[in-house]
Amino acid sequence: MNPLPPPPDPLLLPVRDPRARDLVLDYADMHALVADLVLPGGASMYVMSAMETSRELIRHSYYRYEFATVAVTHSLFALEHVLAERLTTKEPLHVLIDRATDAGLVTAGLAAELDRGRLLRDRLMQGSRSSAALHPLRAVAMVRAVFDAVSLLLRSPSTAEAPDGDVRGAQPDGGLARLWEDHLHARFPDGFRGVDIDGVELVLLDADVAGLVQRELKGGLDDSGIACLWGCIADLDKIVPLINEEYCTSYFTKLRTMAQVVAAPYIPTAT
Repeated sequence: MNPLPPPPDPLLLPVRDPRARDLVLDYADMHALVADLVLPGGASMYVMSAMETSRELIRHSYYRYEFATVAVTHSLFALEHVLAERLTTKEPLHVLIDRATDAGLVTAGLAAELDRGRLLRDRLMQGSRSSAALHPLRAVAMVRAVFDAVSLLLRSPSTAEAPDGDVRGAQPDGGLARLWEDHLHARFPDGFRGVDIDGVELVLLDADVAGLVQRELKGGLDDSGIACLWGCIADLDKIVPLINEEYCTSYFTKLRTMAQVVAAPYIPTAT
């Protein structure tokens, strides 16, 4: 008699990657990290699929930390496809980004962030970086840049060239938009990745402020964003006087200035 095979082991449920323990409290909180990564209208199925996959990879980096880095590289498939269609040419990604910048289709600041993603992809291919290169919060900012660029590139030429009067901080003298562009060109201080000062991890604080600035430029912060912003400003006020390296002090002082500019519209007026 042939006995029945033993029942299969119960399906093992995924568990949180220990490297993501300081990211969020539980998986449900990952949804908030990607909530503003909205798929643009008018994109092809290929582009929509690549962008949605990159967003979901970030969400699931809760279970596998490396998914955050993969999300950035995957999002570049959509970017390269849309750039090639809009510019009607097939060239290497860095050339396409330069052409789009020269044509005024994307800003110099946005182009710099896109090129950071491209450099990361190239270094992964060369073996000089690993798939654990990015913290999920940094990956969110880099994927958000791709989402923003694709949205701009999919606009009709007349729409793309029209000034956007609804963007906060785009004052004639530069304002928040100018500060943000300068920040995108600044390198993170060498030797301070993974460093925390008085319980504040510097790279996470940098990513938090960057995400809040982008949300403000895209239309403004909700109540949770405002609360997060004030928390970031409090952390910046605490750590800046404690930094003992000149460039790092300058970097985070400028970050604090940018955060304070974002906060200005949300300061209650005296009654």
